[in-house]
Amino acid sequence: MAEHFVSIIAPIYNEANFIEDFLDSILKQDYPSDKMEILLVDGMSNDGTRDKIHDYIKKHSIFRLLDNPHKVVPNALNIGIRNSKGDVVMRLDAHCSYPDNYVSKLVEELFRLDADNVGGIWHTNPAKDTNICHAIAICSSHWFGVGNSAHKIGVNLYKQVDTVPFGCYRREVFDKIGLFDEDLIRNQDDEFNARLINNGGKIFIIPLIIQYTARDTLFKMCKMYYQYGLFKPLVNKKLGHPATVRQFFPAFFVTGLILGLIMTTAYILTQFMFFNVATIIFSLVMLFYFGLGISIGVKHSKLRKRPLLMIIIPLTFLHIHISYGIGYLKGLWNIIFGKMSKVEFNR
Repeated sequence: MAEHFVSIIAPIYNEANFIEDFLDSILKQDYPSDKMEILLVDGMSNDGTRDKIHDYIKKHSIFRLLDNPHKVVPNALNIGIRNSKGDVVMRLDAHCSYPDNYVSKLVEELFRLDADNVGGIWHTNPAKDTNICHAIAICSSHWFGVGNSAHKIGVNLYKQVDTVPFGCYRREVFDKIGLFDEDLIRNQDDEFNARLINNGGKIFIIPLIIQYTARDTLFKMCKMYYQYGLFKPLVNKKLGHPATVRQFFPAFFVTGLILGLIMTTAYILTQFMFFNVATIIFSLVMLFYFGLGISIGVKHSKLRKRPLLMIIIPLTFLHIHISYGIGYLKGLWNIIFGKMSKVEFNR
């Protein structure tokens, strides 16, 4: 498949801790270097990322640095696409490292499967060797945390899916359906891939492992999931329908949590029987929720020999679901009342 010229686009911003491993993983690719260009679209990093990139550019002509004054991912992708020349366009993330055959395998499967977009699977690694970081990595790649998202929980077979991370696209896809929606700081790939499917496109996930590093604090994780939820209603509005069913569950959970607490408080104050029944149902649901979370925590605490994970994991699940759910409800409010605007984007 080396007859295809591949343009790799990497949106980056303040990736000094990861950029060298990322660039090294690109240099190790078995795809011919004269058939690749790597466009590093930087949101004006100020942590030394740009200096490290310039060091690589001096030694390797396949790297190009482009400025992204907007500092957000969809703009970076579109800047890269407009400046690229490949008949295959691949998006990669600097927060990851990739197997040596990643580019060649995806290009091969893109055409063998007659697909419009293919992508690999995340293996989510803790950012640091701490209990919190291990819990974040586990919960971010577990079905109880993220639903049936194939690229996060993993698959062993080739599978047609609704989205993949860091897609590998045929060039003509962008000529046919346009570029990434710059209103969507998060979820721009979900909207783009749904638009692709709506126009008859096919997306396949390939059992090829991407080493992905999770967020290193609960605050950063919550901010990320809040933003995922915040922009989902806007994605739905643009598509005219929900992209997935799994997106609704955290919002239902948060709504149920609020109603349950209100009902419980009302029963304590009034002793009214209806509120008692509602309180019992709410208590049973929460008992099941935390029981499942604790059972997952017990399993992983034994596997990793970290007893505290038994408690931290169910609490991390709770943070994910509440953050996403609140974001979704806020996004829905913004859509209804016309207040949706871009938010500050920081990794």
